[in-house]
Amino acid sequence: MTTYNEIFKNNKAWVKERLSIDANYFEKLAEGQDPDFLYIGCSDSRVTAEELMGLKPGEVFVHRNIANIVGNNDLNVMSVINYAVNNLKVKHIVICGHYYCGGVKAAMQSEDMGILNPWLRNIRDVFRFHKSELKLIESEDARYRRLIELNVEEQCLNVIKTAVVQRYYLRTGYPIVHGWVFDIKSGELIDLKIPFEEKLKEIQEVYNLGS
Repeated sequence: MTTYNEIFKNNKAWVKERLSIDANYFEKLAEGQDPDFLYIGCSDSRVTAEELMGLKPGEVFVHRNIANIVGNNDLNVMSVINYAVNNLKVKHIVICGHYYCGGVKAAMQSEDMGILNPWLRNIRDVFRFHKSELKLIESEDARYRRLIELNVEEQCLNVIKTAVVQRYYLRTGYPIVHGWVFDIKSGELIDLKIPFEEKLKEIQEVYNLGS
């Protein structure tokens, strides 16, 4: 297990390695960021955005929370989305869940989780929306995996409901919203192929905020 003091030794080694490749690496990094991607993922320590996407610092703007939730009353995630679209002009917004997510597993349990209850209700609502489909899945593991996928899809819809995403997409054709699942057992990213334009049209019948 890595100790606290070893973190700073690791940092020095990392700085030395970066500078050996490019003597101006940190000067360039300090000039600013211009990412094309906003990644909204889970806080799980096994899932790191840049590493699994094969990107470098400065190439992806990241927000993480338990079970990759995009709640309309969560000022944190809403501020991130607004900044990413308004200021950074990202072209893609990715909601990335992962199989064997502890947050989704907790939401599947019928028990009082204390302070976590309001947060987990977001996922429990996803279960309620898709109850008829999920009840037909006999395998608990398969049902668990499917709820993880459905949770990603619902969070994508929550992103599409935001005024800033609708407004900029209608003006510029970006950002496009994507839903992914990371398979921890294989290391592979799975694109759920959310039909973005189709979902946008459906949503705007009720949540038309783009004008």
